[in-house]
Amino acid sequence: MKKILIVALTVIWLSALPVFNACNSQATTPMSEGFTIYLTRDNIPVSQMEALSHVEIADEPIISVNDVISYQWDTHTIELTQEAYKRIDELEVPTSGKSFVVCVDKAPIYWGAFWAGYSSQSFDGVTISVKPIFPVDAFEYAIQIRVGFPSSSFFQGEDPRANPVIMESLEKAGKLK
Repeated sequence: MKKILIVALTVIWLSALPVFNACNSQATTPMSEGFTIYLTRDNIPVSQMEALSHVEIADEPIISVNDVISYQWDTHTIELTQEAYKRIDELEVPTSGKSFVVCVDKAPIYWGAFWAGYSSQSFDGVTISVKPIFPVDAFEYAIQIRVGFPSSSFFQGEDPRANPVIMESLEKAGKLK
């Protein structure tokens, strides 16, 4: 009788082991963070970004997918939460820009620069205007990812914003419009 009880308990314990392991692995597996915008870890100047083959991102994103209310794909306008918009609005951005990296699940997709709307310097790259002279009218707390500064005529090359990995991530998160 004692042997049967030991065997039964052993079978129950062994059959429950995969369940415990599955719960354990889910708890330690990080969730994908999806679409994010990071500043660079060492505040790399915009003028040096293109020459670098690898850039370390900051520990925390300046904009996470949770900060995004909606992303309008045709205009690359991002409606943000009030808190996220305030973080962007309070960024100290020199007239020569402040580098950022757009990522999906921490994998860099493209880089750009936060750009002061009052800057007199032009830029041939992807920009997000901080304190823009002409704010984005679509939403109260919105930013727009643009090419070129002060206008798109200053941009040359291939537009990286329409990357399908970004689109898929935003669609999966229910943010894409």
